[in-house]
Parts: sequence; structure tokens; C-alpha cells
Amino acid sequence: MKRGFTVVFDKEVVDNLRDRRTLAAALLYPFLGPAMILLVVFAVGQLSREADEPLKLPVEGGHNAPDLIEFLEQNNVEVKPAPADPEEAVRTGKEDVVLIVPETYGDAFTQGQPAAVHLVVDSSRNEALSAIERARTVLAAYSGQIGRLRLAVRGVDPRVVDTVAVELVDVSTPQSRGARILAMAPYLILVSLFVGGMYLAIDSTAGERERLSLEPLLINPVSRTELVLGKAAAVFLFTLVALLETLAGFAIILNFVPLEQYIGVRMSLPIEALFLILLVSLPLMLLVVGLQMLVASYTKSFKEAQNYISLMLLVPALPALIMAVVPFQQSLWLSLVPTVGQQVFINQILRAETVSLLHLSVSSAITLVAGALLLRLVIRQYEREAILLR
Repeated sequence: MKRGFTVVFDKEVVDNLRDRRTLAAALLYPFLGPAMILLVVFAVGQLSREADEPLKLPVEGGHNAPDLIEFLEQNNVEVKPAPADPEEAVRTGKEDVVLIVPETYGDAFTQGQPAAVHLVVDSSRNEALSAIERARTVLAAYSGQIGRLRLAVRGVDPRVVDTVAVELVDVSTPQSRGARILAMAPYLILVSLFVGGMYLAIDSTAGERERLSLEPLLINPVSRTELVLGKAAAVFLFTLVALLETLAGFAIILNFVPLEQYIGVRMSLPIEALFLILLVSLPLMLLVVGLQMLVASYTKSFKEAQNYISLMLLVPALPALIMAVVPFQQSLWLSLVPTVGQQVFINQILRAETVSLLHLSVSSAITLVAGALLLRLVIRQYEREAILLR
């Protein structure tokens, strides 16, 4: 059995290495995940720098509220003249937000009544949300300050309005705060598993049948079990290479790129964490290989198999999307679902949290059994002569 298995394995590996363009693409994809994370880090750093810069706030009627204008300028706001048509300027995106102080402001303020100001915004423009929030925050701060002064003038302790004094006790660690930016990392790692051996899984099954080379292969004195396991081992090898590339990319970003300059948090990914992520992913690799080969064995052509298997890239995304809408606490039942459990474990490893050995063992065992069953179904497919007639 060993000889037949080795011959098939060597054949598939050599054939895949000869297709240099496909091989180059397969080896390039795993680096896209770390590259995307790096772009997110740069974008977050840019937003943080913009938040530290003065807020440019056009103000109409600023002469009606000189104290308010002085407060704004003392709180990192650069007051500038308002456009002729504030609503049109905001609607067209020329300005993010415009403050209008009506002439009635002074009278209402003097009488101790709520003095209305108008903040012209377009809440549907994402790029303006930061400026809108900053403007609302600084105006709320001014309102609170004036309210406390009025209470003090009337002989009332301003603290009477503070019914609850909330003191925030943040138990997060620098690693866990940084891991929020790496929220997509578990998904990207799992995607590399689906992409790494995808083309070889298709080519060694549907592609071989389409090229009419499957029938001569089946005539050789190699059992169908050896044949399938040899092909699966080759697919597994290239999937493993893709995973190692992705992990290497994340290790370079987290260990050698000065992320603290962009997100203010120093992160690291030690070799122990990389090894643990590899262990978490290995059972899922077997399941992915079995699933891709099974789907490809039912298709009539390379293109048909490519269409179906490409849709599988959504498989690891679905749990992440569901958990984003309905957050789940880690539990044993959640660990039983392949791809879900692995995403949870990888996220915990990136956050430097303790991974439950029980949950990890059960999840790995379930995933391994599922992968073995899928490979068994592939072997059954190849044991039937009908596989040549699809």
C-alpha cells in the first residue's frame, strides 16, 4: 500500500509544481490576509492621527455666543466662517458639519433657558461621522459646564445631578486591545486553508476526468484507497504550505512591524502561539481536503468544480457574520461546529487567553472524524465505475 500511495502522492505534487502560474497564485493568496490586516492597521493609525488634529468647525452667527466660541477654541476646535448655504455645503460634502448660532441664543442664555444651536449634519456620510461626533461631544461638554455653573450660582452643589459615579475598571490587556484590530485574522487564516490546495483538489479529480487521464490512472495496479489517499495527501501538503505562509505573514507583522506607532499597542505573536494555531488548524485541514475532493468528484468539469468549491470560501465567513450579529459565549456545543470552534480558538490565542483543553480536544476529534468520513465518501466514489461517466 505504501508504494502505491507514494507514487500517486509524488505524481500529484510534481504535476502541481509544473503548473507554475497556478502554483504562484496559490502561494501568493495566503499573504493577502496579513497584507489586509496591515492595511487596516495603517488606516486605524491615520484615523487616530486625524482625531488628534483640531476639529475644523464652520460657525454661522458666532458673534451671538462669544463664550461658546472661546470654549470651542480652548478645546481643540478651529472655528472658521460658515459657507453661504450651510445645508447645501454639508449635503454636497464640502463640509462635514456646520454650527449655526441663531440670534435668539443670547436672550435664551441670559434668561437661563435652553439656548438652541443648530448642528447641520449628513448622518448618511460615513466620512463625516467622526467630525459630527466630535462636534456633539464638545457642545455637550460646554452645556454640562454651564449647567454646573448655574447650579453653583444658585447655591446648589453641582454634584447633585451626578446620581451615579461610574468609574471604569478596564481589565483588558494590550494584547487583547490590539486583537480587536485582528478580528478578521481567524477568518483570513481559515480562508488560506480553503484556498491553499483548492486548485490541486479540483485538478486531481474533476480536471483529471476532463482530460481523460483518469481512466488510464485507474487501470494501474493501485487500489482506489491508495489512489484517493495519495491525492488527498498532496492536497493536504499544499494546504499546509498555504497555512504556514499565512502564519509567517502574521508573525512578521506582529513581531517586526512597529504597530505601536499606528494603534498605540505593542503586539506580539510568539512561536508557541503560532504552533498552537497550527495544531488547531490541522484537523480542519483534513476536513477541507475531504470536502473539496468530494465536491469535485461529483462535478463534470474543472469549471463546474471551481464554481462550487469557490462558494466554500463563504463557509468560514458565515460563523463570523452570525457571531457579529448574535455574539455567543464560548461553550462546548459551539466548539463542536467545524470552522466555528477553530475561529474561536484562534481568536483566543491571538488575545493571549487560555484555551480550554477540553473544548479543543472535543472540537479536534469531531473535525477529524468528519474529515475522515468525507475522505471515505471520496474513496467510495472512486470505487464506482460511474465516476468515469460523469
